[in-house]
Parts: sequence; structure tokens; C-alpha cells
Amino acid sequence: MAKDVKPTRKNLMEIEDRIELSERGHGTLEKKRDGLIMEFMDILDKAQDVRGDLAQDYEDAQKKINMARAMEGDVAVRGAAAALQEHPEITTESKNIMGVVVPQIESSRVSKSLDQRGYGIMGTSARIDEAAEAYEDLLESIILAAEVETAMKKMLREIETTKRRVNALEFKLLPELYDNQEYIEQKLEEQEREETFRLKKIKEKKEQQEKEEREAEAEAEDEVAPDEDETSTAEPDMEQSTAGGVPGGD
Repeated sequence: MAKDVKPTRKNLMEIEDRIELSERGHGTLEKKRDGLIMEFMDILDKAQDVRGDLAQDYEDAQKKINMARAMEGDVAVRGAAAALQEHPEITTESKNIMGVVVPQIESSRVSKSLDQRGYGIMGTSARIDEAAEAYEDLLESIILAAEVETAMKKMLREIETTKRRVNALEFKLLPELYDNQEYIEQKLEEQEREETFRLKKIKEKKEQQEKEEREAEAEAEDEVAPDEDETSTAEPDMEQSTAGGVPGGD
């Protein structure tokens, strides 16, 4: 991938900005992941307690309903169950745990007194009362377990998503950006060395040309100087020859 990036200063600056942003995002996601794991462990501990209570409440409810059926008969038990007038109400709200929206379940009218269950006190036995109370406790445990289990599943999904993002940044995106940065820096250094070498060669060539020009000028001056000496020597000779020839003519 590094070879697909043009080695320019602009691209280097963009990659450095992306690296800075990715490193900040990586750190933030790591903190979020660690925080989610801590919250998940707390919920997991609570879920284990709720599961244990749920299993115990279910076992107690089964024992008591079986005892009521054995002592009072199925008809009496079904009649007592059918006499219920007010059914439990369940409302759900949401709460935010480190960016994860989890449900918060509220229940009402689950546990009832003897006069709220709808059947006559004189027409039933204590076995039916104990069974009804046991199933009310079981329903409370089921509602709490539903809230905790749902929150735990959502937290687990968010942890997995955050871990994938952290790994994508740590093992894919950031290494690629580092490779691109190193590639561009190496290419730019090569270009700088080549440019420095080219300028040095140009400078040396210019200096050589100036030197040759100075040497040529010096040679030209040396050639002109002897010609001037010969000319100045020849002029006195011509004057003497002229002077000597005038008397002979007379």
C-alpha cells in the first residue's frame, strides 16, 4: 500500500494528522474497552447471584405447588390461580452504561397480600398460600434475571465491537500509516539528497566555467601585451630610418 502513496509533503502532513487522530482514537477505545470489561464483570457477578437465586426460587416454587396439588388437588389450585384479579405490571426504562443503552425493568403488584390474591381465605389452605408466595418470589427473580441477562448480552456485544475496532486500529490501520509515513520520509530524503547533489554539480560546473573564462581572459591579455611591445619598438626604428635618408638625398 505504501507504494501507492505519492511521496509529497502534503501527503506526509495528511498521514501524520491521520496517525495522530488514530492514536487518540485507539487510546480512547482502549479505555472504553477496559471500562466496559469492568462493568461487565460487575454485571456478571450480579448475574451469577441472580441465576442462583432464580434456580433456588424455581425449586422452592415447584416443591410448594406440588405439595399444594397433593394436599388440595389440582381443581383447588387452579381455582385459586384463576381468582387473581390484579395482574403484575412491568415497565421498562433505559439507562446508559459507558455508551451502552441497557434496559431497566420495573415491576409492580407482583407480591400480594392474602386479600389481594382474589381467593377466599377460608376456602383455601396454607399450602396454596405458600405456593402463591413462592411463585411471586419466582416472578420477581425472573424479572431481575431478564434485566441482568439483557444488560450482560448488550455489554458483551459492545465489548466485542470495541475490541474489533481496537484491533483494527492497532494491527491494520496504524501499521499501514506508519509504513506510509516511513516510505514518504525516505523518498523525500532521497529527493533532497538528489537535489543537493544536483545543485552541487551545477555550482561546480558554474565555477569551472567562470575559471575557464578567467583563464581565457588572462591568455587574451597575455597575447595582446607582446603585440603592443613590438609595435612600440618598430616605431623608433622607422623614425631613425627616415632621419638617415634625408641627408643622402641632398
